[in-house]
Amino acid sequence: MTIRGVISSLTQQEDLNFLLTNRIPRAALTRFMGWFSKIENPLIRDFSIAIWRLFSDLDLSEAKKSEFKSLHDCFTRELRPGLRPADPDPAIVASPSDGIIGAFGRIADTALFQIKGAPYSLLDLLGDPTLVERHRNGRFVTLRLTSGMYHRFHAPDDGRIEMVTLIHGDVWNVNPIALKRVERLFCKNERVVIQTRLASGEALTLVPVAAILVASIRLHFLDVTLNAQSRGPVVFPCATGVRKGDELGWFEHGSTIIVLTPDRFEFCDGVVEGARIRAGEPLLRKPSA
Repeated sequence: MTIRGVISSLTQQEDLNFLLTNRIPRAALTRFMGWFSKIENPLIRDFSIAIWRLFSDLDLSEAKKSEFKSLHDCFTRELRPGLRPADPDPAIVASPSDGIIGAFGRIADTALFQIKGAPYSLLDLLGDPTLVERHRNGRFVTLRLTSGMYHRFHAPDDGRIEMVTLIHGDVWNVNPIALKRVERLFCKNERVVIQTRLASGEALTLVPVAAILVASIRLHFLDVTLNAQSRGPVVFPCATGVRKGDELGWFEHGSTIIVLTPDRFEFCDGVVEGARIRAGEPLLRKPSA
């Protein structure tokens, strides 16, 4: 068996995986990784990317450039133009990112699920009673980005970003093993709530959730990186118009985006738990007029 095969076999053992990725000084390791990944040294860069390949399905064939200054530069890579076109149908809400589809469905009053049998509430996730009312009995879908995926995320439809709220928290791993063991995990981790009003009038909210090694979220329209070290305002009023497919920002490693809509949105045919989806592909269909 190859080294990668041995590593894969070990990390698939749930107890060991949970121990290695959670029962460690999560915040300290995340801060260290944030510093280490930005070191612009060819030897450190090449060694780090080689190690990364052992633990993931990293594929750099779509990257816009073939040489990277640092591990961080590789994490946040752009893709070649035209590789993630947004679905042109105005009735379609596109996936904001590459990802694996996790829990999704109807929000039961204000309850949704991180996995089957593990509920959490909109209020715990969003921290805003007014925003909770916009999504009561609505729809939700969870998109998990693995470490090797393209880490940038995009506007799922034409609209206007109205407010961004940073909610400080922990940095638990967000893989399925942790989701089974840590109650209300998404409500405990560092996250950003991006309130959007679609051009067609409906509310849509994106919640990028940070995780271990990745507690930094970059938002272009605010020209700011939000993380545990952020000081000052945590609420940012906005009036930023976006077009479907516009790049909004990036994670500094893999993580999760939760997409919330009001009632009457329908999931597109390809939305199946465990399926892979790419940024720009059909995710939800808006209600007819």
